Formats: sequence, C-alpha cells, structure tokens
Amino acid sequence: METFLYFPPAFLWGAATASYQIEGAWNEDGKGESIWDRFAHTPGKIKNGDTGDVACDAYHRWAEDILLMKELGLKAYRFSISWPRVFPVGRGKINPAGLDFYSRLADGLLEAGITPFVTLYHWDLPQALQDEGGWATRPTAEAFVEYADAVTRGLGDRVKHWITHNEPSVVALDGHFSGEHAPGIRDMAVAIQVSHHLLLSHGWAVPVIRRNSPGAEVGITLNVNWIVPASASAADRNALRREQGMWVRWYTDLLYGHGYPADLVADAIAEKYLPPEGMSFVQPGDLQAIAVPTDFLGLNYYARFIARDNDAPDNLPQTVPISPPDEEH
Repeated sequence: METFLYFPPAFLWGAATASYQIEGAWNEDGKGESIWDRFAHTPGKIKNGDTGDVACDAYHRWAEDILLMKELGLKAYRFSISWPRVFPVGRGKINPAGLDFYSRLADGLLEAGITPFVTLYHWDLPQALQDEGGWATRPTAEAFVEYADAVTRGLGDRVKHWITHNEPSVVALDGHFSGEHAPGIRDMAVAIQVSHHLLLSHGWAVPVIRRNSPGAEVGITLNVNWIVPASASAADRNALRREQGMWVRWYTDLLYGHGYPADLVADAIAEKYLPPEGMSFVQPGDLQAIAVPTDFLGLNYYARFIARDNDAPDNLPQTVPISPPDEEH
C-alpha cells in the first residue's frame, strides 16, 4: 500500500538563511563588528582560515537571489537580521543603511509573491556588547529589546512572521561551553547564564514585536533532534535524560511556563556549574516573562543522536545500530 503525505493548500514551501552565513559585506555601509567577524578573523578558530567576509555576497546580490527563489517556486523565505548592521555597537544610534537593506529585501520578496519570515537573532551579536559581557549579562537582553523594537518598527508594516531567536541552545552550548562557535568561551556556568538571558530577551521582546507589527505571528526556533539511548541500561537512559534535557527541556520547559527542570538544576549544582543556591541570577518576574504566549514553535531537526555513557562499568552492549563513520546520511 502506498502512503501519501498531504500538505494543505496554505502550506508554504521555502528556504532559510542566516545573515553571517550569506551576506558578506562584513564592514560595509556602517556595519559594526559581530562576534562571528571577530571569531572567524582569529587565527586557529576556523578551518583553513575561512571567514564570512564575502560568503554568498547576498548583501549585494539580494535581487538576484529573489529571482532564483521565484524560479524555484519558493513561497517563503526565512532570513535573519544582522544586529550590528542595524546597531553597529548593539544599541543607541541606528545605522539607516543597515535597516534600509532589509526594507528593500522585504519589499522585493513581497513583490515576487514570497512571504518573508524574519529571525531577529541568528548568532551574530555585536562585538561591542560581547566586550561588555555578552549574553551572560542582563544588559544584553535589554539591548536586544531595543534592537527588536527598531527593526519591527521599520519592517512591521510588511513583515508578519517573526522569530526572536534561532537555536538558543546552540548559542549557549556551542558558543559558551564547547567554545566551537563564537564567541569561543568554554565555561558551562557562563553557558547557563547565557541561556537564561537569551530566553529572557525573547520574553521581553515578544510584546514589543506585537505592538509594532499588528496581526503578526511571533515565535522562537529551537534545535530539536531525536535522541535515543544506546542500550536499555540505566546508565544510557540517564545519559539520554541529561542530553535531551540539556538541549531541549532546558528551553521548552521555561517557554511553556514549567520553570527550570529540577533534575537538570540538581545536576548543575552537583557538578558545581551552579552554586548550592541554584539559579541565583534569576530575578523576580523572569520566568513569567519567558513564558509569554507565542503563536508557534519553530523546530530545526537535523539528525538522530544516540546517548551513551561510555564510562559506566555495568553498561549493556550497545543495541542501537550506528551507521559506519564513512556512510553519508
């Protein structure tokens, strides 16, 4: 029997990009330095010394890009705003040329019959804010609201689909725990504070976006991969709890009003990532702000992951098959 997937007539097929990954023009028309500019220009951080200085040159070739989208039959395009292109130092004086670029892009998409979906933060924090402490501090969350206000006042009459953050878990863990992403910090205690302020800035920004873009849909996008335990052992099930908790529950529980997962907080205290009193940087009203109602939850799914506690002496033999390392998938 054949199985068919049905997509309703209103379903939008589209494509998505991120500003640093495609725009180039990293220091043109008044744009400030981002943490990814600094990270990529630091010797030894990126393989082959590659940078996003030119990338796909979308800043100059956006009109050609729209023609390609139209030729492909795309009905939606999700792009992100480069925060330092609009606010070179993260707050204060707006760079008109930066905001105008995104205004032209939105107009061009609408003229081509393509619905714009805008992500306000896809990882390129202004370096000036990082120099002040970055997402580990509350002032950066406050600056994000100022930035969101400016962008949605400029585009909110035409853009009606807004995403506050793309994958805050990646920002926190890859950028501040493993250090593989900008700004390259390796400190789990910092990553935990970063995650809180990212979600807090989301909660604070949602009502601002709604005010400036009447009738708009507003949400956030998470990195949600399917994780399975390598075996039925207690050790592997516990590894699953921790892995899934760190990447998913730490964010979804807060967004939907359940607060921080008690088991994960206990883990962080036990491992001395948090002080004995726990989340001391959480201020009154923070959790309520983070749990602001939204219209959708974006899900980015890349691959299945397998949780395995290789250090457990009584672990069971692995029962979940894993593809050979050289197999493409």
